[in-house]
Amino acid sequence: MKIQGLRWWVIVLIALATIINYIDRQALSVLWPDIVEEMFPDESALERKQIYANISIVFVFAYAFGQAIFGKIFDWVGTRLGFVLSIGVWSLATVAHAFAQGVLSLSIFRAILGVAEAGNWPGAAKGNAEWFPTKERALAQGIFNSGAAIGGIIAIPLIAYLTVYFSWQMVFVFVGALGFLWLVPWIILVKAPPGAHPWITEQEREYILTGQRRVDDNGDVTGEDEEEYNPSTKELLSRKQSWGVIIASAAIDPIWWLFVFWIPIYLNEVYAMDVKSIGIYGWVPYVGAMFGAWFGGLLAQNRLKAGWNTDKTRKLTITLGCLIMLPSLLAMANPGGPTTAVLIMAFILFGFQTAIGNVQTLPSDLLGKKAVGTLSGFSGMAAKLGAVGLTSLVPILTADGNYAPAFIIGASLAIIAMAAVWLLIPKIEPLKKPE
Repeated sequence: MKIQGLRWWVIVLIALATIINYIDRQALSVLWPDIVEEMFPDESALERKQIYANISIVFVFAYAFGQAIFGKIFDWVGTRLGFVLSIGVWSLATVAHAFAQGVLSLSIFRAILGVAEAGNWPGAAKGNAEWFPTKERALAQGIFNSGAAIGGIIAIPLIAYLTVYFSWQMVFVFVGALGFLWLVPWIILVKAPPGAHPWITEQEREYILTGQRRVDDNGDVTGEDEEEYNPSTKELLSRKQSWGVIIASAAIDPIWWLFVFWIPIYLNEVYAMDVKSIGIYGWVPYVGAMFGAWFGGLLAQNRLKAGWNTDKTRKLTITLGCLIMLPSLLAMANPGGPTTAVLIMAFILFGFQTAIGNVQTLPSDLLGKKAVGTLSGFSGMAAKLGAVGLTSLVPILTADGNYAPAFIIGASLAIIAMAAVWLLIPKIEPLKKPE
């Protein structure tokens, strides 16, 4: 049996995993107004916000180290088994939330969830590098990243709707079960990488593998694994280009997490919305994120097909995304009503997703396939540590209910992300082993 366009089926499955990933992680923030009333009825509003921030910080710390851990795991065991381990564990952790009794148990379950969910990103980067030619990687990354946005769109109204009929505990059980359902088509469809997959057509196999070959400064084509630059971890971390990827990720990613963690809490605190009202408004910003993911991928693909090199294409798209975010983040200092606020958030997340898909393709632009997962893991860990820093500051910055300082910090982070790419990666091209 041969399947036409098998690579697109693979990336769609990875996007579906990402949708489930975001439904699972968003459940806590959407359900928090109900959870907090049951678990922490005697705490003040500020104390409740601090509890939420602390639990979120535990999740992001675990997520950060999970990125580095799973980056190595995916390089060791491969994409197929790596995803089975990642989504299997995070689905169990989601179900376990139903049995939480307080801060400690919630924190433990969030930590397990964070470590396992982190595998989705280095796994997607590795899957992208395996299954797509260079010119299609930004589009594939955009499709995968749109899964995060679609997950946000679906999660908030879905979870709010489920609370009408079920307790918050049963909602966690329901969304956790989705991951186990996903494992069935993944195990059946993704039997091997494209070079050895029995269901891929010869035409598609040749198209993928030929498109992954690298062209050196003399115009000579290379493409064998042994000719690619696959440095050791020590050597990888000695290159300034690696640090360009790591710092750009550490700067830009907290902007996304600012909204993932705090959109429902922001709407609850600033506009006094309950869970059902949050379900009406809270999904809107993720529509912008979805279109941004598609736009960033299509723009990069269009420019590459037009003859632009990888360096010019990536830097244009990353810079454009950051420049879209800057004025929008500053506008959130005084957005007016809730409708205006969520629309501005949509512009911010559009800009973020325009940039981030191209930031996340940088490891595969710079390194061979055997090192992509490692750099993706380190940059992902740095990104989540950056998110920890901003998340831990939010309760302090917003103690009086004013979120403007948090948004101003977000704007400055967009500038840092641009600077890291331009200054530390003079030219985005395959790196070579030092002489």
